[in-house]
Amino acid sequence: MITVNEHYYKLKASYLFSDIAERVKNYSNADPDREIIRLGIGDVTSPLPRACIEAFHKAVDEMADEATFRGYGPEQGYAFLREKIAKNDFQDRGISISPDEIIVSDGAKCDTGNIQELFSDTITIAIPDPVYPVYVDTNVMAGRTGANADGRYQGLVYLESTAANGFVPALPSAKVDLIYLCFPNNPTGATATKDQLKEWVDYARENKALILFDAAYESFIRDDSLPHSIFEIEGADEVAVEFRSFSKNAGFTGTRCAYTVVPKKCRGFKQNGEAVEMLPLWLRRQSTKFNGVSYPIQRAAEAVYTEAGRRQVRELTDYYLKNAALILEKMTGLGYTCTGGRNSPYIWIKSDMDSWDLFDLLLQKAGVVCTPGSGFGTCGESYIRISAFNSHANVEKAMQRISEASV
Repeated sequence: MITVNEHYYKLKASYLFSDIAERVKNYSNADPDREIIRLGIGDVTSPLPRACIEAFHKAVDEMADEATFRGYGPEQGYAFLREKIAKNDFQDRGISISPDEIIVSDGAKCDTGNIQELFSDTITIAIPDPVYPVYVDTNVMAGRTGANADGRYQGLVYLESTAANGFVPALPSAKVDLIYLCFPNNPTGATATKDQLKEWVDYARENKALILFDAAYESFIRDDSLPHSIFEIEGADEVAVEFRSFSKNAGFTGTRCAYTVVPKKCRGFKQNGEAVEMLPLWLRRQSTKFNGVSYPIQRAAEAVYTEAGRRQVRELTDYYLKNAALILEKMTGLGYTCTGGRNSPYIWIKSDMDSWDLFDLLLQKAGVVCTPGSGFGTCGESYIRISAFNSHANVEKAMQRISEASV
């Protein structure tokens, strides 16, 4: 008899964004002539930077020529891309990360989900609330939690992120082994200072814990005092793994390219207390289960680091930040308390309504799609997240509709 992984049945009935898509589909079917403006899922809308497109075309032409054709590439990623990443994203910022500590992949979502395979099923996991659902769901699938009771899974340590703490959670009162952090934060748009991250790094070092740091939105940081990487904190290379993506800065959501940084100093532990390097484990996982990102995609990603590419990526992120500033201004003007919108493409909006009720109200009265905060955790109840990823014209139109709907 073929038996299934019954931990899947602990999951909520559907993935958050699938629920949203279903409601939008039903609304659209009922009123097919109504234009819908989507400010929910964090998908980009602008084309790839010109520098990336040109590199992409050139690489595709290489694949059509027997002299320059490439088959399987290195599972870790081509050296030309890893070298550019190490220099531009880390070394130029004074961070000692080498190319062989970087593993190229097809997405930060995939990496944050897959890396949990490296850990035993007995660890204690700390998850912020609200949080990107993938962190939670992949650990549920792996059997590291109990049942879902009142919106929370038994066995997880929830780190409450609220207005009272500026949406930067406090250290756990009890010892934990694995810690998920994301800054600039999805969904709240909050940012963490170097001093705040240092507290987490110090905690991890003292407790032999590991931090999984999602920095997918670091390119939106404009405040020079804020850290772009957890490795700006002394000692973080011993206790942290960092995830980066080309999706939100260069628009690679449809082409898929990202990378994970696992420093050679980063350690995990066997049951007997023996320290082991995390990098070989992640390399083994990736080389066994993943054949690498295609050559043309990696050439396109490399172009992000050219002079033209850097300028064009900055223009893209500035464009979305302009949208974010408009959303923040308009929603604040309507009397809502908002977080994010600065150094982040997300605006986290407090209301007096149930999250899904406000979602439905915005959809029905304004034709605007947002994301209900309760889908990110119990602390997200009565909040919604509005994304700045759309055209400026659509954002202006959406804000006008919301204002006219008097929601």
